[in-house]
Amino acid sequence: MDITFLVAKRSTCLRRAVGALIIKDKRILSTGYNGAPTGIKHCVETGCLRENLNVPSGEKHELCRGIHAEQNAIIQAAYHGVSIKGATLFCTNQPCSICAKMIINAGINRICYGSGYADPMSKEMFKEAGVAVIKFDASRRI
Repeated sequence: MDITFLVAKRSTCLRRAVGALIIKDKRILSTGYNGAPTGIKHCVETGCLRENLNVPSGEKHELCRGIHAEQNAIIQAAYHGVSIKGATLFCTNQPCSICAKMIINAGINRICYGSGYADPMSKEMFKEAGVAVIKFDASRRI
């Protein structure tokens, strides 16, 4: 989980820094952080549309230049031809419902996250799809 928080430091989002790792057989397959797509200006340069419009966290995800950390991790695996079927996703925050749909269809079957997120629909979808969702307990670290 420490590596996930380290990856989040690469985030270019002005609102929240999120990191994600996809792991299988005790190996890191892919990483992702939230921010603008390759070749697109970062929010640091353009400002945050969601902030300017007072959009609450967990709503209207389409009103953002950035892509979520989980999405970036899945895309990076696909871009490099790495199968993530049966893998575990570690993420600094509980995935949103948009990411949940991608995670389910990518074949990821377990999620470990650090902090919650204001999107209960994602947990409902994970439960229905049989994806294990575990809140990371920092007090149980070794």
